[in-house]
Amino acid sequence: MSGYKKVPTSRLSRLASVGGLLAKVTGNVIIDGTKKKLSGQSPTLNSLILQPKNIGNLADKLAELRGAAMKLGQLLSMDAGELLPPELSQLLEKLRSSGSAMPHSQLVNTIEEQWGKDWLDKLGYMELRPFAAASIGQVHLGYGLSGEKLAIKIQYPGVAKAIESDVDNVAVLLKLSGLIPPQIDMEPLLHEAKLQLKNEADYQLEASFSKRYQTKINAKYFVIPAVINELSTNTVLAMEHVEGIEIHHTIHHEEGVRNFIAERLIELFFDELFAFQLMQTDPNFANYLYQDSSGKIVLLDFGATREIPEKVSTGYRRLISACLHKDTKAMIQSAREIGFFNDAISEPYLNDILAIFQLATEPLVNDEPYDFAESNLAQRIKDQGLKINKQQNQWHTPPVDAIFIHRKLAGLYLLANKLKASVNVRELFEAYFISKENL
Repeated sequence: MSGYKKVPTSRLSRLASVGGLLAKVTGNVIIDGTKKKLSGQSPTLNSLILQPKNIGNLADKLAELRGAAMKLGQLLSMDAGELLPPELSQLLEKLRSSGSAMPHSQLVNTIEEQWGKDWLDKLGYMELRPFAAASIGQVHLGYGLSGEKLAIKIQYPGVAKAIESDVDNVAVLLKLSGLIPPQIDMEPLLHEAKLQLKNEADYQLEASFSKRYQTKINAKYFVIPAVINELSTNTVLAMEHVEGIEIHHTIHHEEGVRNFIAERLIELFFDELFAFQLMQTDPNFANYLYQDSSGKIVLLDFGATREIPEKVSTGYRRLISACLHKDTKAMIQSAREIGFFNDAISEPYLNDILAIFQLATEPLVNDEPYDFAESNLAQRIKDQGLKINKQQNQWHTPPVDAIFIHRKLAGLYLLANKLKASVNVRELFEAYFISKENL
């Protein structure tokens, strides 16, 4: 976190904040354009807008607004990552490292609105300084009246009410910047972004997802903090505080532990996609902890959970199987069922997309442990994405469910690489596929 900064709460203040950014970017464009022309250069409007200082200003403003403003950019980054311009990746990386806490006065006002003036009587104690802050809210350490340790997530004021206008305002900024290719139909993505953000801003909904997962996961391997119903509201979520170390810090553990963590999380991904048809789609490393004492993985934050339609679940089952058997016709058919292609797609572009699918399923090709540390898979996927990036006239809006599913899988591959893990991914998929498909 980077200190305390008041969150703009009214629609007018948030709009003024965006308007100030537009004025600043316009000023930079005029000044820098004049300088370049005087020196004999002929800069394009796009190149003037996409200067580092303008990207920095945009990131700073989105971080200040929090909520939808930050989340929209993150949602737009999920389409295979490298399909978006590097400037947007740079902006999003800066956003991920940003985050300021609410001032104490704003925090107390927010709590009083939810728990009443006598809120201190409901707790034994609560730290006013949060131990975590993100785009929607911040998390505080607290203690119940019986001394039990709690994690209390408090939503930034005004975030839920500002979702519609924030998404529209930020979309205007991104379109003006030229960061989003004109061939991408933004409307379905913006509509889905609003729905997803409204769901994430509903902490009662998140609590229900958390409880549903409690009934589905294998308790031998996973722990989910229990929700404290009497302290939870639409904008405050109180849970038991579960101890553990941040998952990426297990890089210092022995190989067996690292392999276990990666294997269980990839297995959980297959369960979410095929069995639960319910997926927590945010693969942020901060959403996982590991307990040395119990040898279990702690699953945190179910705000980004979404239902997976039967058609999509079945489509991916067939797509992965087709990739493993190198059955191009079945791959195309399965991808069409999911919603990837339209009839107008050119053959070269189609082949490039199929190559991405083949790369994504590479860890499943052989029935043996796949060494994520030694593989250059991430670089090859990146290179293939950059190749597709050059064919902007072929781009089209990806299926929304696929964006979230790919985001989750990419995050798990990244974690497996970070942990230098080896996992027999083929065995995980086939054991599930065979046992469940033939029931």
